[in-house]
Amino acid sequence: MNGYFHRVQAATATRFWINNVTREETRLAIEAGARGCTQNPSFPFKMLTTQDPNEREYVYGLLDPIIVRQPDDNAAQMELQRELVKNIARAFMPIYESSGGRDGYVSIQGDPFREDAETIIKSAEFNCVAPNIMAKIPVTPDGLEAIKALAPKGIPINATEVMSVRQALDVCEAYAGATAGMKAPPVIYYSHISGILDEYLQNNVKEQNIDISKDALWHAGIAAAKKTHRLTRERGYGAVGFIGGGARGLHHFTEMVGADAVVTINWKGTAEELINGGTIVTQRFFMPTPESVIDELCEKLPDFRKAYMLDAISPNEYEHFGPVALFRTMFEDAWRDANTLIAERRAQVSA
Repeated sequence: MNGYFHRVQAATATRFWINNVTREETRLAIEAGARGCTQNPSFPFKMLTTQDPNEREYVYGLLDPIIVRQPDDNAAQMELQRELVKNIARAFMPIYESSGGRDGYVSIQGDPFREDAETIIKSAEFNCVAPNIMAKIPVTPDGLEAIKALAPKGIPINATEVMSVRQALDVCEAYAGATAGMKAPPVIYYSHISGILDEYLQNNVKEQNIDISKDALWHAGIAAAKKTHRLTRERGYGAVGFIGGGARGLHHFTEMVGADAVVTINWKGTAEELINGGTIVTQRFFMPTPESVIDELCEKLPDFRKAYMLDAISPNEYEHFGPVALFRTMFEDAWRDANTLIAERRAQVSA
C-alpha cells in the first residue's frame, strides 16, 4: 500500500475517487486506493462504444433484455445506466460498509435533457437502488429544489456542475434547511468542476485573443476551488463535503492535495500517470493564490469574476453560465449518441 493515492490518503485528508470507470478500471482504482466513484451521463456511451470485447459483451448483455421489455430508447438508456452503475456500486460496497457509510459512494446523474425539479427527483428515486448510490444533481434553481426534496428522504447527494462559489454556498444553505432536525441526514457533496472552468476560460482567451499571463490563467479553477472550500467552512457548512472534478491536467489533483476533500479523476491519462510518474505527495491546497493573480483574472475574464465573486452571478444565471453550459453539452452529446446506438441495436435485435 505504498502507491501514490495510498500515500496521499495516509498523509492528508484528501481522498481519491475515480470517474466513469469500466469494471476493470474499477478493480484497478480500488487497488490503487479509490474511495468512491462518480459516473456521469456520458458513461452509457462510453460503455456502448468500448473496444474491449469482454466489456462489450457485458454491456450488450445488459442492454438486449432491456430493449425487449422497454420500447422507448431514452428509457432504455436510463435503465442501462442504472444497471451499469449498480454493478460498480456493488464493487465499492465493502468500502462503504467498512467506513460506516463515509466512503464507497458511486454517483449517478439522469437524462441531461430533462432537468426540471420533478424529473430530477423521479430520476434520483429511480436510480438510487443501493445505499451507496448517490444522486448527482446539477446546481440550478430546479436542482436546488430537488435537493431540498431529496435530502429529507435520506438520499445521498452529489450536487454537481458547480462552477461558482455562490453555487456551492446555495447548496449548503439548501441542504442545511432541508435537513434541520434530522438525526441522521444523508451524505452530501458539492462538486466544484475546476477543470471544466479552466477549459472554458482557456477557450475564451484563445477565441477572443485576450492578453492575460499564462501563469494567472493556470490558477483560475484552483483559485475558485480554494475560495469555495474556505467560505463553506468559515460559514459553518463543514457537513457538506467537497469534490474537485473535471480534471484537465494533473494539477487538478495535485493542487488539491491537503484539502479535506474528494478529488475525482479519470483512470486513463490522469490516475495512471500519477501512479506511474513517481509523483511526490505535497500539500499545496492551502497555499494562497497571489492577489495580483486574482486581480488580473477578475479584470480580464468576466466569467472568472462570476465564478469567484459572490455578487457577480445570480441563481437564474446558473443553468446558462458558460462553463456550466459547456459541461452539460458534453453530456447531452454523449446521451444523444447513446440513444442512437440503442436504436440501432434495437433494429438488430428485432430483425
